[in-house]
Amino acid sequence: MATQRPPDAVDAILDQWHRERPDLDVSPMGPIGRIKRCTALLERRLDETFAEFGLSFWEFDMLATLRRSGAPYCLAPTTLFSTLMVTSGTMTHRMGKLEASGWIERLPNPADARSSLVQLTPAGLALIDRAVEAHVANEHRILAPLKAADLAALDARLSLLLAALESPAGPQQHVDMRTAQ
Repeated sequence: MATQRPPDAVDAILDQWHRERPDLDVSPMGPIGRIKRCTALLERRLDETFAEFGLSFWEFDMLATLRRSGAPYCLAPTTLFSTLMVTSGTMTHRMGKLEASGWIERLPNPADARSSLVQLTPAGLALIDRAVEAHVANEHRILAPLKAADLAALDARLSLLLAALESPAGPQQHVDMRTAQ
């Protein structure tokens, strides 16, 4: 027996489609619509914390990527843009903004004179260390209403979806959510 839950905005959309196109199986709109709404709502709550540090999401993401790479907090631009899933042109523009803010610096690559490296400055390191502490505390607050078991189950299911989407075969591979754990 399914657990009753209060209806949400996606349920209203699904009801409209069922009324207007009863011939169409719109069931995929449920999970995808909920993921999209969760993404939008989460981004708002995350952005509030980043703004406290004068950061946008992408600035936080770039600084955090360099920080979690470990000392000396330095990566090649190609590693950065592939990790962050942006184009090289976007990366060049973003690096310019972060460099102008004094949070990163570009250094010659001692292993390849044709390329450079991107490194956190001491100011960038101090900023991201403060910001990531507040970010993690914010994530704890956001997820606090969920029971630990529910959160673990959600994380496991999202991991399955991510694996299917990242698969070279694409999401066409069928994953049985009841048995894949």
